Amino acid sequence: MSINRATAPLVDVPRGLAGVVVTDTGIGDVRGTEGFYHYRQYSAVDLARTRRFEDVWHLLVHGELPDAGQSAAFAARTAALRRLPAEVRAALPAIAAAARPAGALAGMRTALSLLGAARNFRPVYDIDADRRREDTLVACAAVPTLLTALHRLGGGLAPVEPREDLSYAANYLYMLTGSDPDPRRARAIEQYLISTIDHGFNASTFTARVVASTGADVAACLVGAVGALSGPLHGGAPSRALDTLDAIGTPDRIDSWIRERVLGGDRVMGFGHAVYRTEDPRSRMLRDIARQFGGPRVEFAAEVERRVEAILAELKPGRELHTNVEFYAGVVMELCGLPREMFTPTFAAGRVVGWSANILEQAQDPKIIRPVARYVGPEPPVAVPALW
Repeated sequence: MSINRATAPLVDVPRGLAGVVVTDTGIGDVRGTEGFYHYRQYSAVDLARTRRFEDVWHLLVHGELPDAGQSAAFAARTAALRRLPAEVRAALPAIAAAARPAGALAGMRTALSLLGAARNFRPVYDIDADRRREDTLVACAAVPTLLTALHRLGGGLAPVEPREDLSYAANYLYMLTGSDPDPRRARAIEQYLISTIDHGFNASTFTARVVASTGADVAACLVGAVGALSGPLHGGAPSRALDTLDAIGTPDRIDSWIRERVLGGDRVMGFGHAVYRTEDPRSRMLRDIARQFGGPRVEFAAEVERRVEAILAELKPGRELHTNVEFYAGVVMELCGLPREMFTPTFAAGRVVGWSANILEQAQDPKIIRPVARYVGPEPPVAVPALW
């Protein structure tokens, strides 16, 4: 439907919609000038430090933290949804082969679509709130199974079936490696997943909400979000931050390497954030987790962080640039034995819950998200030239 510009004039906004409020949300917020973000009424970092992943999942989906009985029931209910339909399992080898070398995240786009069809997901516009919620639970529970199966198949290994007796994070590590996970590593990954469940209206979350505003089914909304996450400007930084550590190599090369990049106008991966003007609280928490593991890699990362911030302060005075979540996320995931090609898929294994909460919230609003663009091409109308 066209817009009547006499009653709805064009409104200029910053590029990328920076700072533009597009809706109200009760899911959470990011207060960049304070270095604080929250899920519902709770500090996200406090939740990551003190609660299970399933508890925070319950908070985002149901609007409240569960008590002990509710926590156990929700964990059991979602664990029972981890197994894939037979038709999805049968298709995974072909999907993994076609997605190589792009990897598990690319394959998951196709697998999620197939899961939605196999589980009879219907447009959110046509179903009630309970059915929408159930569809998100089915999808979120299946995502770790899909990701780990696609990764293993891509490497010539058989998928590992999920276990219902393990937590969300521990089961993820189990399906990835085929071995019982070390509890300390499982907890570290769980804290990482909790800390990245949601983070305002980032590109993938906004994409999920745009698709949801059309009334599409949950799988379609999530596929859109995964597509946005696959872009290197959004979801590819954890492994790239480790690439920075590898490129520097030794402490004596830190200053010269960083100065060359900064003076050349290159971005130093793992530093700076679109919202935070202080230290990223997620980075602070993950740094603490990394220090609990200790070792040369952690010490080197801390020294790189210290020197990068000092050099940036010298060469870019007046700009607050600190480590973002990706810098220490890469370190922690490496310490927990995850291969680099699974860093961004692991991020998706947590963020799928945040996407789902936003899909459920958007589905309550009947207004489709439909902005306009200002036309700047050749002036119309021009006569169409004859072909001969």
